[in-house]
Parts: sequence; C-alpha cells; structure tokens
Amino acid sequence: MIYFTELQNLPMYGVKGEYLGRLEDMCVDPSQNPTRVASYLVRTPKKNIQCITHEQIQSISVRAGQTSVTREEVRCYAPDEGMIHIKKDVLDQQIIDVNNRKVVRVNDVDFDIQPTNGHTELRIVAVNVGLAAAVRRLLRGAMAKHNIRLITNLLPTTTILWEFVNLIESDPARRLKLRISYDRLAELHPADIGEILEDLSHNEQKALIESLDDETAAQALSEIPTRMQADLLESIPPEKAADIVEEMPPDEAADVLNQLPPETSAGLLADMEKEEANEVRELLGFEENTAGAIMTTEYAVAEDSAAVEGAIQALKNFEGPVEAVHMIYLVDKNVVLTGAVPIARIVLAEASTPLTELVTEPPISVQAQEDAKSVIDLFHKYNLISIPVVDEEGHLLGIVTADDVLELVINRR
Repeated sequence: MIYFTELQNLPMYGVKGEYLGRLEDMCVDPSQNPTRVASYLVRTPKKNIQCITHEQIQSISVRAGQTSVTREEVRCYAPDEGMIHIKKDVLDQQIIDVNNRKVVRVNDVDFDIQPTNGHTELRIVAVNVGLAAAVRRLLRGAMAKHNIRLITNLLPTTTILWEFVNLIESDPARRLKLRISYDRLAELHPADIGEILEDLSHNEQKALIESLDDETAAQALSEIPTRMQADLLESIPPEKAADIVEEMPPDEAADVLNQLPPETSAGLLADMEKEEANEVRELLGFEENTAGAIMTTEYAVAEDSAAVEGAIQALKNFEGPVEAVHMIYLVDKNVVLTGAVPIARIVLAEASTPLTELVTEPPISVQAQEDAKSVIDLFHKYNLISIPVVDEEGHLLGIVTADDVLELVINRR
C-alpha cells in the first residue's frame, strides 16, 4: 500500500537517470479503467507541467519514480476534463459514504502497486477519511516518511473502498464527464439521503438532487426542512423541479410551494400533470396551519353501499402512500363521510359482506378550517392514526395522518 501524501512532490527520473521534475498530480480515466492511474503530472524545474502515461512508469516507491522514457519523449500536459485528478478532484473533497450514510472529507488516497508487463501501475484501492490520514498529511515534509508511517500506524484508519465512492460535483457537465454513478446512493433510505443533504453546501445539495430520479428526489426532499426544500427547487431547472413536486404527496407539495415566490409556484404548477396540479391547488386554497392545509388528498375510499370485494378493489387501485391505507373511508353518493372501516376487518371478512356492517362506531372527523392545535388534540385524545377532514356539509376532503401530526408537534417545540 502506498498513499498519495507519500507520492506528492515525489522526484521523477528518466530512463537515463536524468531528473524530470516532481510529481504534481495523478489522473484516472473512468471511461477506460476506473481504478488505474492513467497518467502522472510532473512539474519540471521550469514550472511546466508534463504528462507521463502509466505505460511509461518503470517503477515507483516512496523514494522516487523511474520512467522508461527520456526527457525528450515526455509530452506536455493537455488538460482533459474527462479525467479525475486525485489532488484536484478527490483530495479534500466531500464524498458520500453510502455504507455509513453520511458525508465525509477525503484526507488521503490509498494505492496498490502492481507490476504489469514490464512496468509498474498504481491502482486506487480506497479513499482515506480517518485520523491516520489527516495526521499523515499534517506531518508530510516535517519528518521522514518511514517515521510518519510508524506514528500513523498507531492511529485509527477509516477508509471507503473506491468502488463505493460517489464524488459530489456542482457542475452538471463535469459530473457527466466524470461518469460517476449514483445508483448506490439512490438505494439508501430517503431519511438517510435527507440527512446527507443537510450536511452539504447548497451547490452540493443541488448536484445531488439533480442526480437522483424524480421519485427518490421527492422522497429525500420530504425529509428536510420545508424552507430548504424550497431553496433547492428554486435553484434547479424548472422542468426537473416540477417533476419532483409531482412525485411528492399533495400536502407536502403544497407546503413547499407556499414557501416559493408566487410566480415560481405558478410556473411549477403549470409544468405539472393536470390531475396532480389540481390536487395541490386545492390544498393551497386553505389557510396555513389548518386541517385543510396539512391534510393529504391521497386516501382509500369506497361507497358505503359497497361490499368487502369493492373495498379490496379500491385498495388495489390506490396509488398513495402506505401510511394512508390502514383505513377505508366510506362515503355516500354525495361524497359525504358516513364511516370508516379498518383494513384488518376487511381482510378477515367474507367478500360479500357489506362494508356498513364492519363500521364499529361513528368516524371522528375534523373540519378543514380547524387549526392545527385542534388536530393534535384529537389525535392525542382518541389515539388516532389518521383523521378524515370534511367541509361544513360533511363532504370528505382528505385525511391527516400521524406522520403529519408528529411533524407539527416537533415544529412546535
């Protein structure tokens, strides 16, 4: 194992033993081999940057680098944005540790030395984010390298395998050229992605959200404060923002649109699918901090004249969140709330059983204009998981779920 901090400023020599300069940086070409060092950038005594390819490296150690070419054969460095530069793009950068679900800073990079077809190649093994790497950088140049190793070997080392690294780039074009996959990141729980987002700068948040698919991005945004959601949506392309808002639960979409300038909200609604946009517009019409403003319009409903088989069909057609399906709400032909049936009762009943026979007590509901405190009080008093929201005539408008109430309680502390 050899570390970048041990290689930085390493003297490099030509095939005749002539001094070429000192190692400035190393590059990886992810399109060819995502782990192999493809080229070595050398700063000459005249301060020029020259490039030595991996095939031209005869040997390399913590003492010196030996090439198989003369000074005249070494070409000048031509910048290539398709390359990942270890010093510029990796060292000191924030990365997402998908295994431990957090953002960390790279202190060093670990390489493996591999003899290959008569020359020597370096392969990236991991990025080092632990205390040992930080101390190694701090002591670089202050004492002999072997003494630094003796000291840092006594300290804890934390590494992340290179295959698990996701670089965060604020420039979309740069990200595309880096060809770094966010697939593993998208597999994390939305709450973990939300926590990662809160640890990033605004530009890094923007880069991360733009890299995710719309559904995952919407779920992750739901886990961060509404004001931060609004700032992010306002900073990304309107088409992407509209697609993300479209994937959010209607009540959460309404909350975040309320935080945006009216013209921005109107633009996003115009870019959304008509049905989803209309649901959000209805919620935007309610006064802030009322039952109507915090309710969701995604709930399972069936006509009170239906039997269990009708309720089961309604559940199969339901596309909303799972927390909203512990109860089937019953309405008459005028959409007036008449009852509610727990899912457990439906599962245990015969298919032909009328739903009205499974209603045990009159449903507890709240009117849309009631304030948030009244909603919290009802949840506490009756130990509710959800509560239907109705208008003055008793028409079912939506439901407030326990997670909405929990958020209200936390925000009131």
